[in-house]
Amino acid sequence: MSKVSSSPPVARVKVSPRGASRLKNGHVWVYRSDIVAANGATPGSVVNVTDHRGQVLGAALYSSSSQIAIRLISREPVDDFPALLRQRIADAIAYREPLLHDTNAYRIIFSEADFLPGLIVDRYNDILSMQILTQAMDAEIVRETLLTELTNKLRPASVVERADPRVRQLEELPPRPSGLLQGEKASTIFSMNSIQFHFAALEGQKTGAFLDQRENYAAAAQYAHGEALDVFCYQGGFALHLAPQCSHVIGVDGSRPALEVADENAALNRREIEWIEASAFDLLKDYSSLGQRYDTIVLDPPAFAKTKRDLDAAMRGYKELNLRALKMLRPGGTLVTCSCSYHVSQADFLEMLAGSARDAHRTLRLVEVRGQARDHPVLLNIAETAYLKCIIATVS
Repeated sequence: MSKVSSSPPVARVKVSPRGASRLKNGHVWVYRSDIVAANGATPGSVVNVTDHRGQVLGAALYSSSSQIAIRLISREPVDDFPALLRQRIADAIAYREPLLHDTNAYRIIFSEADFLPGLIVDRYNDILSMQILTQAMDAEIVRETLLTELTNKLRPASVVERADPRVRQLEELPPRPSGLLQGEKASTIFSMNSIQFHFAALEGQKTGAFLDQRENYAAAAQYAHGEALDVFCYQGGFALHLAPQCSHVIGVDGSRPALEVADENAALNRREIEWIEASAFDLLKDYSSLGQRYDTIVLDPPAFAKTKRDLDAAMRGYKELNLRALKMLRPGGTLVTCSCSYHVSQADFLEMLAGSARDAHRTLRLVEVRGQARDHPVLLNIAETAYLKCIIATVS
């Protein structure tokens, strides 16, 4: 992290030896249970963090309500947070410039991975979509700085905020509707890997699409062949990439609105894809029982484990999906299977997949073990920044 000139702190937050050790080991979070004293710290303020001996460990954003009470933003004290914010935005944009090819849709700011915890900004062609997830990022001066800097540097037609009511409630922030912050344009067409997609800025999940899978879409297309089944297809990301390589593609999702957009995307790209509205678990069970067979199957479910408490149930869900998919693949078939649950480690996911293959009496040969696209960077000392797993394997 870049250093910023120091000044007398507005408030000091003292952390326990365990919290201090966490920060010294490279993480940026301290949980509320490791806060020893937070005298004078106000909601969303920039504070200096000290260990139990009084040694300054850096500057952080303080939350009065979240279990993550401290999110470090610098290893040095900070006297001008808006100036730091402007520099971090410039750094995030510059980081991505050499990484991006054949796309005008990508993540510009990825929270802790860009040293701006609590802030997500995605670009979809000429529209920016923003999520604010912490008290500090919701402060008016921060909002003004963000909007000004992003507009000056990227010149979007519009900037949209996608507000998450649950997050705002947890952070004890006042309700705020999603909406346009700047400009009047709320829809556009973006491209990735030479494929075009409709984008409605105030609809869909997250900030609107799953940009973290962009490089995995292209990778999957390299191995796809024959008859393909894309399960949890959402708006058709994988299916549209598979279509040129496959004789027939079926996309399955439980959301009719998502499938309607997927169909519009297929028409936009002149791709013939069959869309089925159905529960993924029920469809795989029925198709497996009926003896349906495919040459390529993609499994890209939503996060099954949003907390550690969900882990056992999540692994059972992944096991069921993958077991059925493996039974439905023809010899020489390709399996593309994903998990976006941070709490499911890559090792856990691979172990589940090995168990599924064993129970299905199939042999899996790993072709690629992948993660999220490079515009979603991973910090080695912050495991939470590495959340997406994408395994490509062949079946015999």
